[in-house]
Amino acid sequence: MTERKDVISHCLTYKSVYEDYPFRDKNWCVIRHRENRKVFAWIFDREGYVWVNVKCDPQWRDFWRTAYDSVVPAYHLNKAHWNSIILDGTIPEKEIRRMIGESYDLTKKERKG
Repeated sequence: MTERKDVISHCLTYKSVYEDYPFRDKNWCVIRHRENRKVFAWIFDREGYVWVNVKCDPQWRDFWRTAYDSVVPAYHLNKAHWNSIILDGTIPEKEIRRMIGESYDLTKKERKG
């Protein structure tokens, strides 16, 4: 997965989500949950590649950064809870999907109690 359209299409397969362009800069696409409007994927072009910012459990954050050179502290977001995935072809698609799925789960509507 290296193309912007492929990432957006994958993100839109999750339940009750939508594509949004909240900034005047059309480079930035976000995928949000319908029920709480929280973003789980920030998709943008940078340095010749498509990047995807995803939320991550702090216990997994460093694992992903160590496992793949193309997973780095998030560009423009809290680096303690978000990673940037640089889609340069070096990360297996299965792992990209796994990180996006974790971000989706972490940003779902908060449970009470």
